[in-house]
Amino acid sequence: MRCLALAFTFTVALTGSQPAQPVADPLALINGNVVNVRDGHITPNATIVLRSGRIASIGSAAAPAGVKALDLKGKYVLPGLIDAHTHASDLAAFRRALESGVTTVRSAGVSHYVDVGFNELVKKGAVAGPNVVTAGYHVRPQIAPEAFLGDPQYADLLSGVTTIDKMRRAVQMNLSHGVDWIKILATERAGTADTDPRKQVYTEEEIRAIVQEAATKNVPVQAHAHGDEGAMAAVKAGVRSIEHGTYLSDATLREMKQRGTYLDPTYTTVIDLREAGGDYDLAALRIRGEHMLPRLRDTVIRAHELGVAIVTGGDTSYGPNSLTRIGQEMTHFVEIGFKPLEAIQAATIRNAEMLRLEKSIGSIESGFEADLIAVEKNPIDNITTVQDPLLVISNGRIALDRLEFGRKAGPL
Repeated sequence: MRCLALAFTFTVALTGSQPAQPVADPLALINGNVVNVRDGHITPNATIVLRSGRIASIGSAAAPAGVKALDLKGKYVLPGLIDAHTHASDLAAFRRALESGVTTVRSAGVSHYVDVGFNELVKKGAVAGPNVVTAGYHVRPQIAPEAFLGDPQYADLLSGVTTIDKMRRAVQMNLSHGVDWIKILATERAGTADTDPRKQVYTEEEIRAIVQEAATKNVPVQAHAHGDEGAMAAVKAGVRSIEHGTYLSDATLREMKQRGTYLDPTYTTVIDLREAGGDYDLAALRIRGEHMLPRLRDTVIRAHELGVAIVTGGDTSYGPNSLTRIGQEMTHFVEIGFKPLEAIQAATIRNAEMLRLEKSIGSIESGFEADLIAVEKNPIDNITTVQDPLLVISNGRIALDRLEFGRKAGPL
C-alpha cells in the first residue's frame, strides 16, 4: 500500500511540472430525457450543450453547427452522483468511483494527502475525475504515523492528539495542505473488531475547539459518530455532518434538524459489514453488522420522518473487492421508505448543499459544471437503473460511454 502511495505521490509531482491540458471540446447531447432533480419533472427529447466544462444550455433546439453531437436515443439524464464519504486513495479507485456514476467525492480520510493530489490532477485535466472535496488525515487520538514523514514539524502529535492544543494543531496540519473539510472521530470505529462504535472519543468542548480552528479557514467539519453521546456532542459543537449515526436518539436527531446538521448514514457499508466479502470480511464484524443494520435502518427512517437532511456516502475505498456504490445506497433508501426523487436528491442537490457547492453541481442547469450521467430507464419509476450508468461525463469530458453495444460487420 505504501509503495502505491509513493508511486501516486511521484505521479502527482511529475504531472505538476506539465502544462495544463486544454478544456474539453464542445459537445451536444441530443434526444435525452432530462430529469429535473428539484421537482422530478422530465424534459423529453432535450438537447444539452456543454462548453468549457460547463452546461451551456438545455433546450429543444438541434445541436449547434460545428459541435459534436452524441445521440442518447431516449436515455434519461441525471446530474453526476455525489459520494460524501470515500476513502479512495489511488488512481484505479477514483476511476472505479467515476465509472459508477460518481463525479464528485468528499474524502473522509486518507494518507499522504492523495485526495489533494488527485484533485490537482483533475484540475489540470490530466484525469477526467471525479472532483475531490478533500480532507487529508482524520483528527483522532492517534493520527496515522506516516503523516509526520511529510510534516515533521508536527512531530509532537505522534504521542497522541489528546489535548485541545494538540487538536488545534492537528487541524492546522491539515489546513496547511489546503483541505476543504476536517474529519474527526467522535466515536470509535465499527469496522475494526477491537473497538466499540458506541464509545465516545472527543467531548463537546474538544470538538468545539476543532470546529473553531477549522472555521479560521471557513472549513467545515464532518464527524464520524455511531454512538449517540458522541454524536450529540459533535452536533452541539457545530459540525456540519454526522457520518454513520447508527445509534442516534430522537433527541439527537431533533438537535440535528434544528441546527441543519446533515446525516450521512453510509447504510450500504453496514450491509457490507454484515455479509462476506467486500471491504470487510471478518466473522466478528459480520456478527456486529447483524445488530447494527436494523439499528441504523431505524435511525434513517426516524431521521427521514423528522426531516433531517440525509445524503449519500459509500464509506468505501473503491478497491477491487468493494461491493458498495452510491447507486446501491440510493436503492436502499427507497427500500426503507424514501420516494425515488428523495433518494436522487440525497445523491445530488442535497449533497451539493451540504458541500456548499449547490450553485455549481448537483443539478442540470445552465452554468453548472458539466457532470452528467445517462441511464436506461426513468429513475423516478425504477431507481435501480442508477446502478448501471451507460454514460458518464465529468467536467465536460466523456469518462465512460456504454451507449452502444452492437457490432458492425467485419472481421473480429
